[in-house]
Amino acid sequence: MLMDAAWPAVDRRDTGEWVLRAAAGVIQRANSVWPRNTAVEPLAALREAAQWYRERRLPLIFQMTDTPASARLHHVLDAEGFTRQSETLIMSRNSGNGLQISGTAPVEVSDGPDEEWLHLWWSVDGRGGAAERETARTILTGCLSLYALVRDDDGVPAAVGRLAMVHGTGGIYCMATSPSARRRGYATMVLRALLAEGTARNLENFWLLVTAANSAARQLYQQAGFEETGRYLYRQQRPRRALTGC
Repeated sequence: MLMDAAWPAVDRRDTGEWVLRAAAGVIQRANSVWPRNTAVEPLAALREAAQWYRERRLPLIFQMTDTPASARLHHVLDAEGFTRQSETLIMSRNSGNGLQISGTAPVEVSDGPDEEWLHLWWSVDGRGGAAERETARTILTGCLSLYALVRDDDGVPAAVGRLAMVHGTGGIYCMATSPSARRRGYATMVLRALLAEGTARNLENFWLLVTAANSAARQLYQQAGFEETGRYLYRQQRPRRALTGC
């Protein structure tokens, strides 16, 4: 629920069992099914979801947590030939676990993503043109958030990050560093600034999402006191080949 609220899709339908989310194909998380509850008739629910995404010219993708409650749906998707991709770790830490988060280098923090912030993040993580970037902006500003930016010695934006504030907790999103500024501590500056801002606002704890394959980011977050608390992955329907021949 926190992750869904922190990254709200532009278009959504809650069936009572699953939440269908779409955002013109921008960012996989906002264009996937969140199976919030177990479907009584999973195959019927699957057909309904497939039609909903077909009408939007989007592939059918599920965001699936790695829990016993998901086992039945995983079995159904296996039988239907859905792929497995983008395994992601859910990491969290308490706001007062002893990590020193004050006294960081100057970091600019604002309540909206300005053009410099958006340009750097999109240049690292974005896919698409101006229309897709505006859709991403709508997603980013869909809940109360803070946006951090740090500059290099020449005043050029070096790294950015976002803190989504949801139900008294903070979600760290959009951590991105310019390729020319990597391995110089800028991501750490942004992360610590966001943690400090969240702590000052009495957020109870923090969470973030990082792909399992991103070992460098995982190390950064572990050093900041984050620990793995769960995992999820995406299950995508294989495209169906059209019949050919006479």
